[in-house]
Amino acid sequence: MGGRFLALLALTLAAGAGAQEITLRAADNQPENYPTVVGLRAMADYLAENSDGRIQMEVFAGGQLGDERSTIEQAQLGVIDIVRTSTSPVGEFYTPMGVFSLPYLFRDEAHFVSVLEGDVGQELLEGLSEAGLVGLAYYDSGSRNFYTTQTPIRSVADLQGLRIRTQESQVVLDMMEALGADPVPLPFAEVYSALQTGVIDGAENNFPSYGPEGVRHFEVAPYYTLDAHARVPEVVMISSSTWAGLSPEDQALVREAAQASVPVQFEAWAELVERSRRAVEEAGSEIIEVDIAEFQAAVAPVLEQYSAVYGDLIRRIQDTE
Repeated sequence: MGGRFLALLALTLAAGAGAQEITLRAADNQPENYPTVVGLRAMADYLAENSDGRIQMEVFAGGQLGDERSTIEQAQLGVIDIVRTSTSPVGEFYTPMGVFSLPYLFRDEAHFVSVLEGDVGQELLEGLSEAGLVGLAYYDSGSRNFYTTQTPIRSVADLQGLRIRTQESQVVLDMMEALGADPVPLPFAEVYSALQTGVIDGAENNFPSYGPEGVRHFEVAPYYTLDAHARVPEVVMISSSTWAGLSPEDQALVREAAQASVPVQFEAWAELVERSRRAVEEAGSEIIEVDIAEFQAAVAPVLEQYSAVYGDLIRRIQDTE
């Protein structure tokens, strides 16, 4: 009996020794405690707990490993294992993912979630293999909205002729033209003073950026319009070369960990938005509800124009219940 026990023990130890110890390096350009970093850390905790510590995931926040575009390129080369970026720069490497940058694509937050969790969202994650990446999950980054210094935006008509700071993006410029606004590309660092001095009439961003935990634009632009012209998700991806080096069981665990982190990240984002909104309202900002359908109708020609790039993806997103 003793000999057979020792033989079984030796086999068990050999199997344990053969289990691969894995350390994954994950990059995020946002600071510690930002919702996307909170999500990645939840993923890391899940992996460690469910692999009995065999799979470790180190999260490098604050852009330690580079900006979003750089970390995508490093993941393609296998230098970084996991990256979290906005889907916007991903569109430069895998064109269909850029569809999420189109204006007024989603009716509301529920529609946004349905698309990400549905056929279109999953199809785009799978398509990332064409870029040397494996899509694991989507995170939330809320909505971008207009805010102004003097003229509250309650309808499309209120945007006519307003000088609005924009990103240097052709899609955003096309949206502004369709809405009748005058786009003014400016470096982000110059926006506060441009709002304060009247160089521009307004800008656009999400609540956390607008509020006291961001760049405090609420201090000089007190009218914040909930038009949600952009809902661009974040995406968590793993290098295809890293993925290929994992066993099928470990691949399943990594994917499971990413999915388990999604509700954690969504909750962290919702809490940040609520905290930011409450702060700017207490500071005197007016939060303006609008009929998004009117804005969607105004930019319909823009979406039609981009159907040449994205094929039936736009229609399929719009048709998602």
